[in-house]
Amino acid sequence: MVLKYLRPVSEEDFQSACWDLKLTESVWTIDLAYLMCHLGVKHRFCTQTLGVDKGFKNQSFYKKHFETEEDRVNELFLRAESRGVVVKKCSVSVQELQEHVCAGHVAIVLVNAVLLVCEMCSVPVKYCCFLPVGQKCFCKKPDYQGHFVVVCGFSRTTGSIFYNNPAFSDRVCCTSISNFEEARRSYGTDEDILLIFKDS
Repeated sequence: MVLKYLRPVSEEDFQSACWDLKLTESVWTIDLAYLMCHLGVKHRFCTQTLGVDKGFKNQSFYKKHFETEEDRVNELFLRAESRGVVVKKCSVSVQELQEHVCAGHVAIVLVNAVLLVCEMCSVPVKYCCFLPVGQKCFCKKPDYQGHFVVVCGFSRTTGSIFYNNPAFSDRVCCTSISNFEEARRSYGTDEDILLIFKDS
């Protein structure tokens, strides 16, 4: 989604980059930062935790892959600077995010999808398994469901944030700043934001 906005990258080049970086079904924000670097995209990854938070081990969302992913992800953080991946331990304010977007850039933001509510979607989504409401689901409502969205706009007048949700490529979603802040600062996100610069 971001690459289509910046410049066309062939599916073959994209898949090749994913293969080179050994991206699996478990994708962390640091993986996306490495992908941007690999494809020559100017970026800055801002996070509250440089590495894996040991507390995630007990969260159902992380539990399945935690044992195998912890060492791999920590190693990516350790090697980031030498590989040209820009990582900064910091929090990004909503004002800083708005300035970034106002300059024509975008940001990939890790949110707790259980908390994020689009004000424009007529049918709410059950984020536990991404099935539309009404379809049979055997999941219980999780406390946390990590999901990446691409912030692409905002309205100071209405206090809204506009974002693209990769689960729905046919629309732009919108939520209040307060709902967005709750979803992106939820435990499990580490307040991860991958700032992407258009002048790449």
